[in-house]
Amino acid sequence: MPGNLTILFEDNHLIAVNKSNHDLVQMDNTGDLALEDRLKIYIKKKYKKPGNVFLGVTHRLDRPVSGVVLFARTTKALTRINELFRNDKIQKTYWAIVKNKPGNDENILVHYLLRDARQNKTYCYEREMVNSKRAELRYRLVASSNNYYLLEIDLKTGRHHQIRAQLAAIGCPVKGDLKYGYSRSNPDGGISLHARSLSFIHPVLKEEIHIVADPPGEEMLWNVFHNLQQRCS
Repeated sequence: MPGNLTILFEDNHLIAVNKSNHDLVQMDNTGDLALEDRLKIYIKKKYKKPGNVFLGVTHRLDRPVSGVVLFARTTKALTRINELFRNDKIQKTYWAIVKNKPGNDENILVHYLLRDARQNKTYCYEREMVNSKRAELRYRLVASSNNYYLLEIDLKTGRHHQIRAQLAAIGCPVKGDLKYGYSRSNPDGGISLHARSLSFIHPVLKEEIHIVADPPGEEMLWNVFHNLQQRCS
């Protein structure tokens, strides 16, 4: 636990961290220090590297989302990981807490998404629209409490706000996600969407890699569902 970074995986080629729902992956116009820059500082200090540190961003999570984020430590690893993402060779699993139970306990959702850059929001359509992008995910109901449901989601495509928009389209907005129709915000300002795991073949070592991130421990509801999952596994 170097500083306030939670390192999940690290070797000479890749590094993965458990992002909080306050962290930026890359710096934006807020000027806040991003995970990318904090990791460069960590690597520079740990390995006593002179000069600039290379770190490649392989994918992103929305700021209010927590979970696994993978970075490349070499240009070769970055090129190969990007290829794995493009060819859907990386399995991405998410957890989402919703208040409304979906109509089916398990289902595949296919929508066509249109991004409104001005609103920073994505809209879902049942049929293909001009400039829309096809989006697909599979969800299954894995746990429930008195008032909430935990969905496990296998993401088949990686579109802007895809999970948030698609779950909202079936009447199940993510807890705390005001942008997509949830009734109130979470106390911490994040949303209850967590990138639970990444699985892939290491782009250099050719070994199977499975990286798992625990959900935020500060929120009681995440702890309830996490404990339920551990008992069932």
